Amino acid sequence: MACIIDGKALSGKIKKNLRVDIKELKERNVFPGLAVVLAGDDPASKIYVSNKEKACQELGIHSKVYRLNSDTNQAEVMNLIEKLNNDSKIHGILVQLPLPGHIVEKEVIEAIDPKKDVDCFHPENVGRMLSGNGRMFPCTPAGVMEMLKEYEIEIVGKDAVVIGKSNIVGKPMAAMLLNAGATVTVCHSRTKDLKAHCEKADILVSAAGKAGLITADMIKSGAAVIDVGINRSEDGKIIGDVDFEKVKDVAGAITPVPGGVGPMTIAMLVKNTILATKILSL
Repeated sequence: MACIIDGKALSGKIKKNLRVDIKELKERNVFPGLAVVLAGDDPASKIYVSNKEKACQELGIHSKVYRLNSDTNQAEVMNLIEKLNNDSKIHGILVQLPLPGHIVEKEVIEAIDPKKDVDCFHPENVGRMLSGNGRMFPCTPAGVMEMLKEYEIEIVGKDAVVIGKSNIVGKPMAAMLLNAGATVTVCHSRTKDLKAHCEKADILVSAAGKAGLITADMIKSGAAVIDVGINRSEDGKIIGDVDFEKVKDVAGAITPVPGGVGPMTIAMLVKNTILATKILSL
């Protein structure tokens, strides 16, 4: 029976430590501020933004959400980013993805001040991360790394498999595991024999967004299985990519969905906002 990696409990521990940092900043008259830009009506995005708002309120961080209509044009988004870049009360800027199809995502991300880029998607921050010189790290992969550290899961010299090659999770996750000393394989929709790769993994991170993709027969005995996937089952329940009930009997450690990676992503966003505040207030 696998050790269940409790992301909710760990995120609470991290938030408790962040409260100390926030208190110290406020004593210096520095009040951390986060701006979230939400364009369109994507239901999942609305839930994510709501959770981020709650976390900021809970910790006493100034948070403002800019809700834009689906027909907002590129110029309006770019003007808003410029305004936020120049706002001394805002230390972190997060643009909730995906943006409406007519908005050029790349241009929006590149317009954000790298020091305020709490999602760590700006090319400067991506380059820093890849070179092992990161200041901030993408929230979900950073949360996974914290989990591995907290549960004392060895990374150095281990075989790690990341399923998914997105710029948000897959690619940065692979880079962070590589920088931490793992031998990393990245699998995706074009990978020919996914099972063969998974069977070798000491650490398996699935960020494919496909329910039931990872089954017990794909898992190496004692492996750490991190489920980043968020899917909705036919009966409306939130489930991951991993067949949790069966895989937990084979794995050495496993994250549940919900209650695993999700709370950690929010905690890392707050951590990045505090880091950005410190960088900008030096």
